[in-house]
Amino acid sequence: MTALFRPAAIIFDLDGTLLDTEPLYSIATQSVMDPFAKTFTMDFKRTIIGRQATVSAKMTVDHYDLPMTPTEFLRRRQLVLSELFPDAEPIPGAEPYLRSLGSIKGLTIGIATSSSRHLMEVKLSKKNWQSLFQVIVCGDEITQSKPSPDIFLACARQLGVDPCQCLVFEDSPSGLIAARAAGMKVVCINSPYLNQEDRLLADRVIDSYDTLIHHASAETPFELELLG
Repeated sequence: MTALFRPAAIIFDLDGTLLDTEPLYSIATQSVMDPFAKTFTMDFKRTIIGRQATVSAKMTVDHYDLPMTPTEFLRRRQLVLSELFPDAEPIPGAEPYLRSLGSIKGLTIGIATSSSRHLMEVKLSKKNWQSLFQVIVCGDEITQSKPSPDIFLACARQLGVDPCQCLVFEDSPSGLIAARAAGMKVVCINSPYLNQEDRLLADRVIDSYDTLIHHASAETPFELELLG
């Protein structure tokens, strides 16, 4: 059974939802592990994807028994990421969908990303997107990272919208859990980092933004069909 949902605000995750940065994180993480003959696996990545950098770094260092602190791990990884991020490709269909949403009166748009403010700016440095968002909340600006709902609640508060009137776009297990915990509806961007149990957390799963373009029009209020 499905029903139409008319949100007052849409909140996007960034990595894997708007930008295809997840493969870049894998490349950079593996480069840090190479001197220690460790292999960064997909199974482990599923446990850390979407989390705040300091949290995922500690999990990684502990899991692989790396001879460094989480801070040192992040420093080494960022040297690689800083070169890769500016040229990160948009998720297919994300940019035209964002621009179509930007034409709808009364609909506010935000980003809630686990990335730090600095890395978010690096990732978007070659994208003419920031004017499309009324609010951007970053992982280093909140206390508890995803799967805690804090970042989504902070974004809704800054947008001036009740959480129950928000629609979230996410691609990670921790992000899906956080959006649900915030009391928000959530659309899942399908990815290889998800299993079927993760997808069941979403009110709708899509493979591409192209399937949603026709729902965004300046002439009519924004509505999206979700599971009832």
